[in-house]
Amino acid sequence: MTGPLFTPGGTAVRRDVAYGRVWSAMPYTVLADDGTTLTLAARPGTASLAPASWTAAARAGDDAARLGCIDDLAARRWELDHWTWRDTVVLGRFTAGAPFSVHRFLTPDGRPLRWYVNFERPYRRTAIGIDTLDLILDLVITPDLSTYSWKDEDEYAQARRLGVIDEATHRQLDGARDLALAQLRDRTGPFAPDPETWTLPPEGPLPTLPATALSTPVEAV
Repeated sequence: MTGPLFTPGGTAVRRDVAYGRVWSAMPYTVLADDGTTLTLAARPGTASLAPASWTAAARAGDDAARLGCIDDLAARRWELDHWTWRDTVVLGRFTAGAPFSVHRFLTPDGRPLRWYVNFERPYRRTAIGIDTLDLILDLVITPDLSTYSWKDEDEYAQARRLGVIDEATHRQLDGARDLALAQLRDRTGPFAPDPETWTLPPEGPLPTLPATALSTPVEAV
């Protein structure tokens, strides 16, 4: 492990970093950290930063407009906007070296809604959290882990056409998809029975972004 351990109850910021710039930044409450696996939680009301083209599409409920986010990313030209997480509690598990993170969405009173596999660059620890880069494609799984569907395939195809996802990254993501599906099938890794990790944590103060959230990353992810 390189970088600090994060204290349970403290804040860790997950940032997406592209071309040496911050693409998004969201603070999470730390649930556990053993140096390899970092478990985080986000609650409704948490303030974050996201690309303005994405926030506009989200506020309008226009999924098709989200393709504009990919155009901005490919052009290496974007502005950040404030976004407040809403509606759900999210528990996220980030494992060092893994090509995806796994999340469980719950209602604020703890009812399971879905599992979510977010394909991304393996994280790098920073002084305030972790830096990674969302690779757009996602896997959505029912609460009982019985069925799944792919999400954001149109955006992923657009990213490939524009060169945001190059051929080497595409091949790596194919391997990551196989790994995630194998773990889901075998109920291993993040899908192994683990009530402690995936249980609604007690409420506490919402985390906030530190002043250094937009500082230039040491390395582009």
